[in-house]
This record gives sequence, structure tokens and C-alpha cells, in this order.
Amino acid sequence: MILSNLFLVAILLLIAGTVVFAVVSVVRTYLMSHGSRIVICPETKSPAAVQLNAARAARDAVFGKPLLHLERCSQWPERKNCGQECLAEIQMDPARCLVGNMVKEWYRGKSCAYCQRPFGEIHWHDRQPALLAPDRTSVQWNEVAAERLPEVFATHLPICWDCHIAETFRRQHPEMVTDRRWERNASGAHVPKDVPVLPVPKQTPRN
Repeated sequence: MILSNLFLVAILLLIAGTVVFAVVSVVRTYLMSHGSRIVICPETKSPAAVQLNAARAARDAVFGKPLLHLERCSQWPERKNCGQECLAEIQMDPARCLVGNMVKEWYRGKSCAYCQRPFGEIHWHDRQPALLAPDRTSVQWNEVAAERLPEVFATHLPICWDCHIAETFRRQHPEMVTDRRWERNASGAHVPKDVPVLPVPKQTPRN
């Protein structure tokens, strides 16, 4: 009786372990396959933004090694029937071609072109960093089509969210902006350079 119970427990543990392993494999594969990527199209030799069929890859992971398939491409529908040879580039290094990782790598070690503050950790949910074009207009990086990011990174400068907002307001409402240069006074405080600092009047002692 005891032996049969132990055998039943062993079977249940084996089943539970198999289920847990399958769930972990599905979730891991889905997360690894999710997200936009930038690849070089083998046919056009130009950057293309693609997305994998993450749900299909996760389903295939249950039955063995998942196979990669494209779900979207910036060069579709014109090249909808391509051979998807770009998948080889993704298989070689899935994380490197992720748009988010490419953006982090580009901003790493750089400082804002306006305020010179270095970029720290990028928070994707708040205050996205921006890009300064040669014509001095600015745009947040996530407002640029993913397939154009390599081209834009080669011609634009990095700026922080605060400077992007300030410069956008300056460009759209120049009549409401007064430019002032700032310098430190004797006490170390920042004061407008073009506004004279009035001396503090001396108080006459009372008799």
C-alpha cells in the first residue's frame, strides 16, 4: 500500500515538473520573441523593422525547438512573399537587434546636447529621450519609425526630455519666450547675466 502511494506521488511529481517546465519554456520563448527588431533586408540591403510571431514560437516551444516566423515587416505588403532570410540575423543574436536594446546602446555614454547632463538609465514608461535634427527641430526617439532609427542616429544629436519640451515650446511660441544668459554671483547663486544686480541698500541705524 505504501509502495503504491509512493509510486503515485512520484508520477504526480513527474507530471507537475513536466507542466512547470513547459510553462516556463513557453513564457521564456514568448518574451524572447516579443518586441520590434531592426534587421538588414537581404533583398533591399536596407534596414527593416520586423516583429516575430511570438505566440507561434511559444506554442512550438511546447513540442520542441521553436521555429521563428515573421508576423510583421515594414517592407510588407510589397515583399510579403519574401523568403524571410533575415531570420538568420535574428537567430544569430536575438537581443542585439531589439529596438529597445539598440536605443539604450546609442544613448549610453552620451550627454544632452543642450544641458550636457549625461543620460542615465532610460525609463521606457516615462520621459523618453529625444533627438535633435540638423535643422534644430527635436523629436522623441519613439516617434521615429523603427526602420529609420539607424539613419537618424547617424545625423541627429541626443537631447533629454526636459530640453526637448523646452525647445519645442520655444519653437512653437517664440513670442512667449525671453532668452537670458545666466552666471553665478558672488554668493554662488545663478542670476540673469543681462539683468543688472541691484545693490542691497544699507540700513541706517536707528537712534
